[in-house]
Amino acid sequence: MNQNYPFYLKLSCVLISIVVLGFLAIIGEQIFVPMILGLLVAILLTPLSRFMEKRLRFPRSLSSIVASLLALAIIGGVIYGISMQVAKLSNDWPQFQKQFITLTDDLQSWISKTFGVRRRDQLEYLNDTAKKSISTGTAILESALKSIGYILMLTGFTFLFALFFLLYRTHLLKFLVASFTESYHKTVFEVVHSIQFMVKKYLVGLFLQMIIVTILSLIAYTIIGVKYNFMLAIITGILNILPYIGIFIALLIGALITFATSGISHVLFIVIAIVVIHAIDGNIIMPRVVGSKVKINSLIVIIGLVIGEMLWGIAGMFLTIPVLAILKIIFDRVEGLQSWGFLMGEDDEVPVFKSTFDKYFQKKKAELKSNEINDSESESAD
Repeated sequence: MNQNYPFYLKLSCVLISIVVLGFLAIIGEQIFVPMILGLLVAILLTPLSRFMEKRLRFPRSLSSIVASLLALAIIGGVIYGISMQVAKLSNDWPQFQKQFITLTDDLQSWISKTFGVRRRDQLEYLNDTAKKSISTGTAILESALKSIGYILMLTGFTFLFALFFLLYRTHLLKFLVASFTESYHKTVFEVVHSIQFMVKKYLVGLFLQMIIVTILSLIAYTIIGVKYNFMLAIITGILNILPYIGIFIALLIGALITFATSGISHVLFIVIAIVVIHAIDGNIIMPRVVGSKVKINSLIVIIGLVIGEMLWGIAGMFLTIPVLAILKIIFDRVEGLQSWGFLMGEDDEVPVFKSTFDKYFQKKKAELKSNEINDSESESAD
């Protein structure tokens, strides 16, 4: 028996559900983040695992282990390459100090001439600030060590989850189907298939985008003559995954490292190069490689990025678009949630009450046309 509940009751249920899910997401960060990352990696590795099972006659356990270890080795190689470049960067620390002292001296002279603040007063303020910074140095070091430990733990658990998702993928699919009545089995299979297809295409497109941006950055940094061009190119390609804000972080890191190893002119060239690369990526690479895979409007992406950062930090920002795309697929196929799927997407066609919208807009169009005719008649009469 269908019941029509009042709007305030539906709104209350939605708000309570959002609050409860947000609270569970915050307290369950340690398990949800690697689990979602592991699910995405497992979906990406499923074709490789199936190939080894069908063509090479590997048992599922062996194919899952080999696929997971292969992906872990690739990620580990990239992290190792960046770590070696960062270790070499420490050799340029004296040069960075020299550049910073020169820049500080010029800045003090400019402040003294422009605002009349004596150098002695500026130095006293800098000394007070330095003492406060030194007093918090232990806390900063402790936070850095915790971050490194968290990244290592996250990487390990992500590939453990990916391994077990690959191993038990058929078992998990049967569980999803068994959780619904037979009338919904077809919808469950469609949702699962659509999610697998979207995630694979999106991640492959994202990986291609990252490679193209990395290559373009490497070419630009090499032409400019920037030191550690390989490391900066990889950082630019990886951070470019973050919509809107990743390019600014890459720009800041590139400018700082270039300032430490080269002159101010090189920093200006780096800024121009990153802006041009971002323009090429946003107008050519992104629409052709990634844009057709996930159709989420920019407003929802921005809101998702803010919420993701509030819940899970940087990891939440990386997971925003895949999670939103999965939710949109589910909303589009579940009765009663199509309006939310429409809100998240960029399609102009309204999935529900389309005839009502068509009648409304046709009526408004007729009224506007009638008003224009009346206005023209009144003007001619005058």
